[in-house]
Amino acid sequence: MAAVRVKSLTERASAPFSAPGFDDTIPRSSDGGSMKRRQFLGVLGGAATAWPLRAQAQQADRMARLGILVGLREGDPEGELWVKTLLEALPPLGWKRGTNLQIDLRWGSNDLDQVQKAAKELVGLGPDLIQVTTTPATAAVLRETNTIPVVFSIVSDPLGSGFIKSFARPGGNATGFVNIESSMAGKWVELLKELAPGTSRISIVFNPKTAPQSPYYLKSLESAAASVALTSTVVAVNDAVAIEAAITDLGSHPNSALVVLPDIFTATKAQRDLIISLSARHRIPVVYPFALFVRAGGLASYGVDQPDLQRRAAAYVDRVLKGAKPQDLPVQLPTKFELAINLKAAKALDMNVPPTLLARADEVIE
Repeated sequence: MAAVRVKSLTERASAPFSAPGFDDTIPRSSDGGSMKRRQFLGVLGGAATAWPLRAQAQQADRMARLGILVGLREGDPEGELWVKTLLEALPPLGWKRGTNLQIDLRWGSNDLDQVQKAAKELVGLGPDLIQVTTTPATAAVLRETNTIPVVFSIVSDPLGSGFIKSFARPGGNATGFVNIESSMAGKWVELLKELAPGTSRISIVFNPKTAPQSPYYLKSLESAAASVALTSTVVAVNDAVAIEAAITDLGSHPNSALVVLPDIFTATKAQRDLIISLSARHRIPVVYPFALFVRAGGLASYGVDQPDLQRRAAAYVDRVLKGAKPQDLPVQLPTKFELAINLKAAKALDMNVPPTLLARADEVIE
């Protein structure tokens, strides 16, 4: 088993960003006497105060229903980690499954029709709240409901995707936590140049169908590439055959490298294993958006700590179940980032990783 050294480096980003003519002697009491207006209003006031207290007590006795839609396929280790992290964060907040919380769990896949079916089924169960991960799964849920509160996480460009009206005031039934800011794309180019200074061209890989948010990154990425005289090419892939063709073609050009964009298609285990093995075979340096690729054998990554977003999402789940409205909870940016480097992969590419880069890494796989 490869040795893993993990450093506790955390980068913080500020979250963007939450009557005239009234008769003074009505009504009358049962014995014919008059009830003064102030007495009558006092009774009403007492009733108004008592009702919320009774409602709160009833709500406390009632089991809340939480729907969870995971954007990845059932059985995917990363998706299972997201669920585990969320569920472990809820009991300290007072929510215990089977005691005061019922959970309905559904899974997504690369098949967007299946994701939509899962979203429709989950909404049909009438949960009090839906927690959803990934951009395509969030889009599917919001196509099914504009009334059930939604807390999303691991989502890119919620504003451009139409999920919210603004970060500070989401305005609808959804709020949550952003996956990666667009400026992160420039960091991927910088990382590539540090690892492989001789790189002259890069291919940018994603599936347009499962990653419609990709234009959010492309402008920043292409600008960063041009600033260091890199030729960049966008390559759309939608199956294993297309992935193999793209990487094989890239391998035929010297000094080439690859950037994999955030995408549920490339993030699934089968596709990420394929990309890692093909890039190793064709000796292509690759920078990934998440450390899960590096732990599976990929060269390097820079991105957010995705389980951390799930821990933070649990706090919003708690607040909404206790009465807060999504429209009053600002969408938050990531606060914890990870630089991961796989020295075994670097050695296979005859690559010397600069000591300064290793010193900055949060996770080094040796």
